[in-house]
Amino acid sequence: QVQLVESGGGLVQAGGSLRLSCAASGSIFIVNTMGWYRQVPGKQREVVASISSGSTANYADSVKGRFTISRDTAKNTVYLQMNSLKPEDTAVYFCRARGGSYNFWGQGTQVTVSS
Repeated sequence: QVQLVESGGGLVQAGGSLRLSCAASGSIFIVNTMGWYRQVPGKQREVVASISSGSTANYADSVKGRFTISRDTAKNTVYLQMNSLKPEDTAVYFCRARGGSYNFWGQGTQVTVSS
């Protein structure tokens, strides 16, 4: 099992920045890819960004150039730096860890961007 704990969400004005953190614990050795997803009520959860064990990052088109995902393997933590935030970025953000057939989710952290 892998446990994921997100932090760093909150309320910010449009144009502002936030940094989300996802601390992993447990059977970390099985994890390959980690990522951030977001979900608003009534909509499907969507991928925001992901990063592989080799630090290859991928981003949703809607956040390219504004968000940066990074990984600190020594701390077993993944970060999502979010700049130039927009009201449409408002959502619950979830951390996900995958490895082989394993798939783990964090509890989510709310990000609210006011206009």
